[in-house]
Amino acid sequence: MNAKFFTPVIATMALFFGATAMASVGHGKDDIGQPGTAAEVTRTVEVKMGDIFFASKNINVKPGETVRFVLRNEGSLLHEFNIGNAAAHAAHQKEMAAMFQNGTLTPIGSGQAMSNMGHSMGEMKMVGMEHNDPNSVLIEPGATKELIWTFAKSTGLEFACNVPGHYQSGMVGQFEVK
Repeated sequence: MNAKFFTPVIATMALFFGATAMASVGHGKDDIGQPGTAAEVTRTVEVKMGDIFFASKNINVKPGETVRFVLRNEGSLLHEFNIGNAAAHAAHQKEMAAMFQNGTLTPIGSGQAMSNMGHSMGEMKMVGMEHNDPNSVLIEPGATKELIWTFAKSTGLEFACNVPGHYQSGMVGQFEVK
């Protein structure tokens, strides 16, 4: 195999497989709570988002409470609502950056997943990446989606958009768990 071709191929495979492996790590979801069901919902909280902000910067929740979040993206860019602590958001930002780099996501929505691109390297097909963490949802421009979550006793919880550059631009808010 040509050495000029081999090195970039290995680096690309490491990026995709490494990011996919990171995506399967739980990021401590047991510490922050777990997905809830519609039957458990005690209240609904509407969260509006735009380019680059959340309308609410603080949301009060109780340990054990199950909340339905109605998420409205009134902006022109793709946004995310992700529940976690600062360390989990930092790890997820790396995953999101990889998804943008490989075309799985675009600034306005889902791109063409790597698994559907038909690229292969010898006998090994490139593995696609997915945005499928239960504590997170992507909301396309003009769309409304829901997330139901049962909170643990954790402190230091944030809701954030981890689309590259959005968290750093202030698209983050705090959960007050009490």
